[in-house]
Amino acid sequence: MQGEWHNGTNLSGNTRVVAARDQIFSDLGGEIVILNVASGVYHGLDEVGARVWHLIQQPRTVGEIRDAILTEYEVAPEQCERDVMTLLQQLVQAGLANYADGAYS
Repeated sequence: MQGEWHNGTNLSGNTRVVAARDQIFSDLGGEIVILNVASGVYHGLDEVGARVWHLIQQPRTVGEIRDAILTEYEVAPEQCERDVMTLLQQLVQAGLANYADGAYS
């Protein structure tokens, strides 16, 4: 990715993210609860977060995720991008997702 560092602040639309392997999750009527197996900590996601979680079961770019959310929900594009990037950063920091561009996964 041309020298772009994934330090939690420099995501771009081309950054690829994928759910970490071996996470246990359960769909609870639109919301999701995820167990980080390594830490034993549970994480909850609302309906939109759950949709993002389902999307990243396969490697996806931030742009692909943003576009899917924009298609399915009524939200301003700028707000959607900010919220998607924030959620993805939180998932990576919690050990629930990884950058999937090869250099940082």
